[in-house]
Amino acid sequence: MPAEAGPPGRGAVSAPDADLLLGRTARGDERAFELLYDVVAAPVHGLARRVVRDPAMAEEVTQEVMIEVWRSAARYDPDRGGAMAWIMTIAHRRAVDRVRREQSAGEREARAAEPGASAHGPAAADPVAERVEARLEHERVRRCLRTLTQLQRESVTLAYYGGHTYREVATLVGAPPNTVRTRMRDGIIRLRDCLGVER
Repeated sequence: MPAEAGPPGRGAVSAPDADLLLGRTARGDERAFELLYDVVAAPVHGLARRVVRDPAMAEEVTQEVMIEVWRSAARYDPDRGGAMAWIMTIAHRRAVDRVRREQSAGEREARAAEPGASAHGPAAADPVAERVEARLEHERVRRCLRTLTQLQRESVTLAYYGGHTYREVATLVGAPPNTVRTRMRDGIIRLRDCLGVER
């Protein structure tokens, strides 16, 4: 995943260009999404890292945000603010939701472990149900990852789960950085389709 960057909007593409790219992404322009990804992935990851603290969790939040941007680009209303602000709002909401879910799950597990807690009560059932649901979701993601080409899967895995930048992934797989960006972009699109996420 790209390293943390400065304030949103600072990058190779200016904020107005991000607005244009998001508009083109909304019309299904994959090249525009690739360019937009280059602009926003680092600030999104930086925000997620500050909110959730955990590096692996921040990578997952970043992946979720980028998929949501691709899926929801048509909902963006430029009259209500810039593209970067819209994307960072999504990122902040996703990160905060992840923290709340983790805290809530921890509290339920703590209550379930208290002496005298009923083995059949809701406190004992919730953590188990959540773990089963999470396991099923992880298996679904793993199954979809297997539908990618080896190069796509390798690039996505190294970036999202290994925490590597484009350049690091390029070095590890022996491919040009632009090729790696394309693989990751295509991989995200294929994952979205496999997971049944609608745009």
